[in-house]
Amino acid sequence: MDIKIDEKSVIVFDLDDTLYNEIDYLRSAYSAIAKELNPEQWENLFAQMFSMYRNKENVFEYLTTTFKIDKKVLLSLYRNHNPIINTFEGVLPLLKSIKEKKGKLAIITDGRSKTQRAKLKALGIEEFFDKIIISEELGTEKPNRKNYLAIEQIFKNHNYCYVADNVRKDFITPNILGWNSIGLIDNGLNIHNDSFLYFTETNLPKVFVKSIKDINVC
Repeated sequence: MDIKIDEKSVIVFDLDDTLYNEIDYLRSAYSAIAKELNPEQWENLFAQMFSMYRNKENVFEYLTTTFKIDKKVLLSLYRNHNPIINTFEGVLPLLKSIKEKKGKLAIITDGRSKTQRAKLKALGIEEFFDKIIISEELGTEKPNRKNYLAIEQIFKNHNYCYVADNVRKDFITPNILGWNSIGLIDNGLNIHNDSFLYFTETNLPKVFVKSIKDINVC
């Protein structure tokens, strides 16, 4: 898919499962927790934790019982570890191309400030973005208009496009505001896998693409 970029363009991205797979963050966090709880055999514990997660069992409940550790400590380890994650193939070339054509880049993501900014730092892409909107910092989550209007207030009289993955909440407000929108099809690893429940005119993006690599700037 081709998108035209000029100095009046603002391309806004979601973060989780849009610029990288969120399951990789979970794997990274589980590794950090396993190393903390059982440093000599952390690989075995990690494998057990991830298997339990895949089977929809309560991993933290198992850990609190087995290792006599408070759940708050586990949550802190999960949220505050230094993640080992990588961008999807095609993300860096796309961001560079948009900047080369004088387009603006922004992010609208739900989550905790420290966690989301740690992800951006680990991905090595924070410097590309002219504005980063994180729900905890703003006090509202998508699809609240405030999160999107913050972009319009910063970049007045621009053309806006939102690139995201979660049909449940990502595209409702862009549709209302008249933004363009691009939805990424689940690659089979997305954390949220119930998109089929929200395939309505209100929720759908203007167009779907299979991957970031399918977005070209001109």
